Amino acid sequence: MKFSSSLKFNAVSEWWDEYIAYDTLKKYVYQLEKQAAGFRDVVHDLEANESTSLIQGQETASTDAMFVPLLDRELKKIALFYEMQETELLKEVEDLKDLVEKQEDSGPDSRHQYEDHDYGDEDEDEEEDDFGPLHSPTTTWSRSPANQRHRSLSDINRRSLSGRRQDRPANRRYSMSSNEDNVDLEASITSLRSAQDPASSQLLPPANAGRGVSRSPMRAARTAAAKVFGRDSITSASMLPETVWTAKSDYAMDVQLLFKRRIANLYLSLTSLRSYVELNYSGFRKILKKYDKVTDSNLKDHYLHDVVEQAVPFTQGAKDRLNHGVEALVQLYARCVTKGDAAMAKRQLRMNQREHIAWERDTVWRQMIGNARRGEGEPGTVRTLGGTLLLEPEKGLVDVETPVGHLKFTRKHLCLIISVVTFIILLNVTVIDQPEANRCFAILIFATLMWATEAIPLFVTSMFIPLLLVTLRVIRNEDHEQLSTPDATKWIFSMMFSPTIMLLIGGFTIAAALSKTNIDRVLITRVLALAGTRPSVVLLAFMGVACFASMWISNVAAPTLCFTLIKPILRTLPAKSNFAPCLILAIALAANIGGQSSPISSPQNLIALHEMDPPLDWGKWFGVALPVSTISIVLIWLLLLVSYHPARSPDGEGEIEIKPIRPTREPFTMKQYWVCFVCIVTIALWCIEHSIEQYVGDMGIIAIIPVVAFFSSGVLKKDDFDQFLWTVVFLAMGGIALGKGVTSSGLLEVMDDIIRDIVDGLSEYTVVIVLSGIVLVVSTFISHTIASVLLVPIAAEVGSKMDGNPKNLLIFLTALICSTGMGMPVSGFPNQTAATQEDDMGQLYLTNIDFLKNGVPASIIATMVVSTIGYLLMKVM
Repeated sequence: MKFSSSLKFNAVSEWWDEYIAYDTLKKYVYQLEKQAAGFRDVVHDLEANESTSLIQGQETASTDAMFVPLLDRELKKIALFYEMQETELLKEVEDLKDLVEKQEDSGPDSRHQYEDHDYGDEDEDEEEDDFGPLHSPTTTWSRSPANQRHRSLSDINRRSLSGRRQDRPANRRYSMSSNEDNVDLEASITSLRSAQDPASSQLLPPANAGRGVSRSPMRAARTAAAKVFGRDSITSASMLPETVWTAKSDYAMDVQLLFKRRIANLYLSLTSLRSYVELNYSGFRKILKKYDKVTDSNLKDHYLHDVVEQAVPFTQGAKDRLNHGVEALVQLYARCVTKGDAAMAKRQLRMNQREHIAWERDTVWRQMIGNARRGEGEPGTVRTLGGTLLLEPEKGLVDVETPVGHLKFTRKHLCLIISVVTFIILLNVTVIDQPEANRCFAILIFATLMWATEAIPLFVTSMFIPLLLVTLRVIRNEDHEQLSTPDATKWIFSMMFSPTIMLLIGGFTIAAALSKTNIDRVLITRVLALAGTRPSVVLLAFMGVACFASMWISNVAAPTLCFTLIKPILRTLPAKSNFAPCLILAIALAANIGGQSSPISSPQNLIALHEMDPPLDWGKWFGVALPVSTISIVLIWLLLLVSYHPARSPDGEGEIEIKPIRPTREPFTMKQYWVCFVCIVTIALWCIEHSIEQYVGDMGIIAIIPVVAFFSSGVLKKDDFDQFLWTVVFLAMGGIALGKGVTSSGLLEVMDDIIRDIVDGLSEYTVVIVLSGIVLVVSTFISHTIASVLLVPIAAEVGSKMDGNPKNLLIFLTALICSTGMGMPVSGFPNQTAATQEDDMGQLYLTNIDFLKNGVPASIIATMVVSTIGYLLMKVM
């Protein structure tokens, strides 16, 4: 991965402006290269070879003189920011040490006013580490504005380079933890003691007490015992007096939890600062290496050793201070949480750090989809939140040695050749009498083969379609006369960007806003907190959440989010438990079903809406899709219960108990209320679009509202717009272009006669059953979106030729069944994501057998629900 990409993915977003401006410096390097090249040309022409060495020395000195000030400015900016952060964080560490000592001096619970009989809660609180840092307002270091101080370094150091990158956060938040947190911690402990006994609050020294507090007799006794027996000894621990860190009272356990969260929060801050130093040093090293290579200079060694390594962030003393701070936190955590076990303390803090990084992504699905789409990441790997799936290079069918090198002939190459040969043959053979229709038939078969085999990326095939339609003169006007290529070009492009495409972009915008502002996560965790600990209920709750999330943040983002949420649950399950694969597969299947639940949940629904005449309003869509989805989810849940017996313990004795999910206690911010308001208004307008059609024209116009509202108010940034699934947009545009080409060329008229003969004499419901089976098979083996591109026009034409014109009914049915194809690991994005989930040992949770054994029956069940209950609801609507 290029360093600019590595910096983007590893930087703390709140500190984005304070990292080295690597991309800008790289641009300056290339500018200096151009200037140097021009200077050399002039020198050669004027002075020939006599002055070459002298001029080269002057040239190097000149470029160094221009580039070094830029580096100095960046180094000064980084040093100032680091010094401010280091001073603040190390002071917090010392304050936290004082708080720990004060708490120990006050004793575990001197009055012993009540005994704690609920010892079972200890394990829950101890394991809440997985969710505590994510949900508690005392520990959220990048989300909760109440516990942060927004600072600006503009008075200290203006932006160092005029070409500074623009994809920074609008409000920079530099302090990930604050001294105010320590004050809040003391206040929390005081309130705990006051709640137990007003007089007990006197045991805790005031927040502003001096640091030179004398040791109490109890503390002196513990210290002496620790010296004799050793802190790490389990045997000796039992001989020591009971402390607040070992007591089992409600008060002591609450104090333990408060300190546990505070230490973990500060650990995240210090390790992030250490990563900040490492990334910036790598940035200087790489930009200097590039500069030396491009300008033929020798600046790197001198500047790194004599300048960079002498600056505060990069000196050994600064690194030692930071490492000592981190080690002090580990010791505090061991002292307060793990009963002196430093190794366990380090493991838990690191685990918390990994969970925090996964949880705090601005957009949950952004990294996985964005990296794969841009081709970033290590070759041969697929990065997911569940781990890394190593992909073996595709084996060649034939290996051929050629004069220009080794050629590996793969399956994709074979499919590409077959598709092209078929296309050429169909172009030169008269299958249909009309020439335009015959050429369009060749394009249709070619596109179908390319999409089905994925010989080239799907969106590339879609973009190829308008080129073929125009150059092969397929487009005709209303008088059935062939359009000229300029007129055909204007017409096909005007058709491709339809209101459906704008609706798709509006759906992406809503999904990004809900995810970036954490609304999806807040709502989901609150719902899951009600599920309890019974495996069957937890399974159904996750399926409902995955289905609901798919409705609004797409069935691409929803499974990724849910797989992140279940990680703490999976870690606490017994080895070989059936609940883990059952839960992962359940989320994938439910996310597929969620793809049919709302018009914006998947592209196939939007393609269906585009073909309907008149388009179905949102209210009627929900009236059919929601009951169908609900029934399908319940039936699939029952199927999984019978297939996996998820509650059964691996040893066959008793049932497992699921760790409960804690709801987030963060209050909604104004930004989150704003996002909710815009989303509700937009969806409401979509639902009543037919009633206000004279004012808004189409749902695509309404879709502009969230785009303007979120990007103009700063909720979403330019980078968020860049991260939209534009491949899906172009895939849909290509499908629309192909459909318009089939209609304009006259091929649809030819298909009319064939379809009329097929459906002649068949009842409407017989056609529904036949079409359902065809759609299910096709959508199982190829992309759901491609299945809808190919089959929705056919369903529309079949319906238009039947008595009663059930065109919209068949289109609606086709779109819903496209989402039920989930019998293979490659059947839809939720299945693909589920197939990559790994346990801590790197073993995949699911195999192909799991999909065949459960995915195929689930697909059949969901299809039957659509073709029976869904059909009846469609007739009523």
